[in-house]
Amino acid sequence: MAEYKLLLPSMGEGVMEATIITWLFNEGDNVKEDDSVVEIATDKVDSDVPTPVSGKIVKILKQKDEVAKVGEAIAILEIEGEGGNTALEEVTTETPAAAPDTETLKTIEEPLQAASAVEFSGDLYLSPLVKSIAQQENISESELKSIKGNGLEGRITKEDILAYVSNRGNQPAQQAAPVQETAPAAPKAPVSAPVSTVSAAAGDEIIPMDRMRKIIAENMVKAKHIAPHVTSFIETDVTNVVKWRNKHKDIFEKREGEKLTFMPIFVKAIVKAIQDFPMINVSISGENIIKKKNINIGMATALPDGNLIVPVIKNADQLSLSGLAKAINDLAYRARNKKLRPEDTQGATYTISNVGSFGNLMGTPIIPQPQVAILAIGAIVKKPAVLETKDGDVIAIRQLMFMSHSYDHRVVDGSLGGMMLKHVHDYLQNWDLNTEI
Repeated sequence: MAEYKLLLPSMGEGVMEATIITWLFNEGDNVKEDDSVVEIATDKVDSDVPTPVSGKIVKILKQKDEVAKVGEAIAILEIEGEGGNTALEEVTTETPAAAPDTETLKTIEEPLQAASAVEFSGDLYLSPLVKSIAQQENISESELKSIKGNGLEGRITKEDILAYVSNRGNQPAQQAAPVQETAPAAPKAPVSAPVSTVSAAAGDEIIPMDRMRKIIAENMVKAKHIAPHVTSFIETDVTNVVKWRNKHKDIFEKREGEKLTFMPIFVKAIVKAIQDFPMINVSISGENIIKKKNINIGMATALPDGNLIVPVIKNADQLSLSGLAKAINDLAYRARNKKLRPEDTQGATYTISNVGSFGNLMGTPIIPQPQVAILAIGAIVKKPAVLETKDGDVIAIRQLMFMSHSYDHRVVDGSLGGMMLKHVHDYLQNWDLNTEI
């Protein structure tokens, strides 16, 4: 028999670590090739890790709530063969990502190192993630001992400590363990949402944030801190778009087995406008502007649990309307059914948010970092409108829709942000009823 180390696979550009959510098998269980053995969570998406070999799990190296780095062993399997640790131990389900640079590695490691430096007695077991939270929230050992753990053998889980932190304002004051004072480096940007200390009144319900909501909160605070937001608005007559879709939706669904929504039409118009104004498809790195070659459109998607995720339509400029419809439907379905892969939420260069799907007329969305702009689409509403004809002005019932364009004023001035929005408006308002799909 030989020993095989199951490594945490690469999960796409920029993802260096993941948190273990739960093991789907126990030590001593036999697994088959391609079985999903563990569920993990990154700051992008939840997913699972399959095993590329068949064998028996002899040791689990990373427990629930612990953090593993890409390429790090998370379990040891016993497989058929001889020679102890064979070359198989270097096989991963994907090619490991390139080693992070020193600055990135420092960013990843510092929180866990700081947490490990906190001294706790030997009878108090804490995972690195729980230790990190305890250190950041300045929770003393006596407080930790008062928390009822719901993990294995009464251990404190991530959910337990987050619930405690949320309800901490209602707890009796505890003497915090002394913390060694150091001179903190001035942060370039906040890495987490500010912690409020509002006290709950009698009868109020305290609901701890789940992991995704905490990530959303952190990202939104960071985005507003980094980018000075400016928003432009425009009202668009999309009567031709509505007529065209009504004409083609049944034919398209019968032919392709796919729904034809308005979203591929909006994305097509955005792509054309980006091609007209490529400096909207950029990111900022220090004092440099990175002009993106690819046009990857993020699509803000509401999940059944109320959270938000942004799957990405890669190389949207290379897709036809039919291709966009299929890509959008696939991403939306997998997002709502928790089947997205980590790479499905990475690499967006511009984002669209359909606030009209909730019946809203308009909105001012927050720009996802490191992008510099986002377009919000409002609800399509029938209204009386003035039309210019060769015989004079007339009032007619038209399908009207508001759009709002939020952009980063560090690199996008009102002229660029406004002209980009006007071009999207023009493409939609002048939609050709003879467009093929």
